[in-house]
Order: sequence, then C-alpha cells, then structure tokens
Amino acid sequence: MVFLLVSTLLVGRPILVRAAISLALAFLLEISQLYHTPWSDAIRQTALGGLVLGFGFLWTDLICYSAGVMIGVIAELAIAGRMWVSKEA
Repeated sequence: MVFLLVSTLLVGRPILVRAAISLALAFLLEISQLYHTPWSDAIRQTALGGLVLGFGFLWTDLICYSAGVMIGVIAELAIAGRMWVSKEA
C-alpha cells in the first residue's frame, strides 16, 4: 500500500527512488510508534490516527513493510515487462 501510494504521487520517478521513499516512510512510521506523548497518543486514539500511526512498535512490521515494497516493485516490473512485450508483438 505504501509503495502504491508513493508511486501514485511520484509518477515518472525511477522505481528504485519510489521504493526507497516507500521504505523510508514506512520505517519512520513504525519507529514513530516508540515515541509516546499525550498529543501523539491522542491522535492514535482516533480511528484514522490509529490506522495511520499504529499503536506499538514491532520488528516484524519492518520485515512486512520490506516484503510489501518488494512485491510492489516486482509486480510493477512484471507489468512493465508485459507492456513492452505487447507493444512489440
């Protein structure tokens, strides 16, 4: 989802740039879950804030974010490869 959002906002940028930005954003969001203040916890108590910011840090989430971005990159490369093949045929 993060890679899709970043790719939608940064159309035309190289795929590696979009992947790096996606991972950086995802990792920053996950690491921000280590930081608890009254105002950040108040945001997390809302439905949207809880979905976006999350509630607790998990190392496994970093692995999942990495896997998700990798799947997005592979899917985009596969789709782009098919587009090139269909144009030549």
